[in-house]
Amino acid sequence: MMMTPTRPYDILLVEDDPADAMLIEEALRQRGGERSLVQVEDGVAALDYLRDPLKPRPDLIVLDLNMPRMNGRELLAVLKQEDELKVIPVVVLTTSSAPDDVEAAYRRHANAYVTKPVNLDDFTRAVHDIDAFYLDTAVTVPRD
Repeated sequence: MMMTPTRPYDILLVEDDPADAMLIEEALRQRGGERSLVQVEDGVAALDYLRDPLKPRPDLIVLDLNMPRMNGRELLAVLKQEDELKVIPVVVLTTSSAPDDVEAAYRRHANAYVTKPVNLDDFTRAVHDIDAFYLDTAVTVPRD
């Protein structure tokens, strides 16, 4: 049974792979509900977006680790040091299943770590599960 989100919300997708970004967007569209998905290609662009007072604060950040300029590891460290940003849940969604990457992400206070499944149906299910948990089930800090 597929549930639809109960309220409109904003997701910031930090992902440099256009194919993965398209798959994530399609999986969210399949789930239904109102949402705004903004995609940026690296940590520098993510910080520019997040620090812009005219942009809405996202309800969730979905973060890849391996990107140019500022990678996801570096971005996560910055996010969790800034008072305004550290309350935003961050789900690492990446190809790496290396124990060092998983441990480092949690040490930097990632809220969850999900390895991107290779199978399309499993990938879609993983995105649906992230969406359902963080935006239907989990209680988050109210937006301004």
